[in-house]
Amino acid sequence: MADAKFFAKGKVQELREELAAADKRDTKHTKKRIVLKKIVANMTMGNDMSPLFADVVAVMQAPMLEVKKMAYLYIVSYARAKPDLAKLTISAFERDLVDPNPLIRALALRTMGYMQVDKLIEALSTALLKCLVDKDAYVAKTAAISVVKLYTHDRGVVERVGLIEKLRQLLNNENSMVVANAVAALTEIAEKTPEFDMRMDFTLSSKLLTALNECSEWGQVYILEALLYFVPQDHADAEMIAERVMPRLQHANSAVVLSAIRVVLYMTNYILKDEIVNSFFKRIGSPLVTLLHNGPEVQYVALRNIQLILQRKPDFLKNEIKVFFCKYNDPIYVKIAKLEIMFRLVNDENIEQVLPELKEYATEIDVDFVRKSIRAIGKCAIKIESSADRCVRTLVDLIKTKVNYVVQESIIVIKDIFRRYPNKYEGIITTLCENLDSLDESEAKASMIWIIGHYSDRIENADELLDHFMDGFKDETPNVQLSLLTAVVKLFIKRPTKGQELIPKILKWSTEDVDNPDLRDRGFIYWRLLSTDPVAAKAIVFGDSAPISAEMENLPTQTLEELFLHISTLASIYHKTPQTFIGGLRQKKVEPSAAFVFRDFSAYGRHLDGDVL
Repeated sequence: MADAKFFAKGKVQELREELAAADKRDTKHTKKRIVLKKIVANMTMGNDMSPLFADVVAVMQAPMLEVKKMAYLYIVSYARAKPDLAKLTISAFERDLVDPNPLIRALALRTMGYMQVDKLIEALSTALLKCLVDKDAYVAKTAAISVVKLYTHDRGVVERVGLIEKLRQLLNNENSMVVANAVAALTEIAEKTPEFDMRMDFTLSSKLLTALNECSEWGQVYILEALLYFVPQDHADAEMIAERVMPRLQHANSAVVLSAIRVVLYMTNYILKDEIVNSFFKRIGSPLVTLLHNGPEVQYVALRNIQLILQRKPDFLKNEIKVFFCKYNDPIYVKIAKLEIMFRLVNDENIEQVLPELKEYATEIDVDFVRKSIRAIGKCAIKIESSADRCVRTLVDLIKTKVNYVVQESIIVIKDIFRRYPNKYEGIITTLCENLDSLDESEAKASMIWIIGHYSDRIENADELLDHFMDGFKDETPNVQLSLLTAVVKLFIKRPTKGQELIPKILKWSTEDVDNPDLRDRGFIYWRLLSTDPVAAKAIVFGDSAPISAEMENLPTQTLEELFLHISTLASIYHKTPQTFIGGLRQKKVEPSAAFVFRDFSAYGRHLDGDVL
């Protein structure tokens, strides 16, 4: 709070005079520091301090580190606005780049990299050539990152003076911090340049793994990411790299853990024996489960990555389903992610544990989560035939709660159960019909109408129930109108006397009083079929429906393979390749080699994009 006094609007001329006065007999540079604080404070408040550029450049000669930091901050802020004056800083930077203090050398280099002014490009490239071979590790690692900044601004200069080759040489540096920064710089350049050759051999990969133990956690992430550029030519090499990465799975940092998992999964493409691959999948399970004990954000990242792995390896974590049971204080996005994983893992052996959980979720407050939970119960009934009876009883119990959105969602999923198991659960139709007045959503109405029409020969008052829905026919949504049209036709075919009053009305409305072309065309087709060939009409209307399946909809194989190379990134959270939401990135792919092993995972699910639950 002591510096709050500096946040007062100052006049440029007064600050210039104070800087000039500070040059006299200010051996400890205390006055310069105070004036620079005032200037920086005024910059923070949005006041234009650019007229003081030449004066601040003169202050850069002060050997005090705090003074230099503030002077550099000023110069970075105004250099692009005053490129002609920026060249005045070159001599000051050149002096600082040979300063005995490595902190000052690194600070000067970092500042030059931030400025990105054409007049400083040559000076910066010359400085980088020297600093990349600096004996001090802090200066060398700063130089490595500065190469990326220069590459972004002027790629031609970097290639012309050979900075990339100098950067590659840093990979053999004795200091792990320097190696990690060199790897980070080369990786970023490779991401931005599709033609850049970043491939590594086994020897270099082994060196990077050796440096891994001494790196900071983010340095480890950079090195692990770089290992994806190693294309094994031998199965043993891939197995060895994966084995050496495994200890990183015990790291406290979740980014390191997920990056290590990414490398292991990548190496499984080059391991021949299935039992070895399966053992690696099994060993990465526990670290992923451990991540679920972190905060909700880390949990969500872990869950989204688990969803990807399950698409490739459905039996992965098959014995860990209880870990994915939702807690009362989980955020909704975590609950929904867990719900999808639960459904992927549910089977005959654990359905007894899962079903009570889903029923409890269906009584929670969040409407969206309740709907997805009910939908999951219906999917379980379709997926596991032996559990269908229990699932239907659970849905009937939920309908009896009389909660509006619970009733409607239950009817929607029961319609699919009826389609999957025809003529098996008609006994619950009476319970469904008791809730007609509570239906106000189009999908629920359409589902109930389908049930009434399909079982119109078993529902005594089917004509009355359908007539109830016809009252507002013209105001209904197209899916309700289509369902109602088909249901009335079914009633007429099965019980002509009951449907003879409704059929003329519905056909007239469908063909004359609505603008929907799909509804109008279907109305004309039904009308002509019923008037010319009732037998054909019955065969068409009651023909075989598309089979109902509860298999999870998996991503396309090619997309899934690419996302495996982006585990722990935004792409793995969005379940979309990076090119779809970030432009100019290099596409990653599993490179073919003598050790590459093709495994077909497409049989595990349909390859469609979409949210199942």
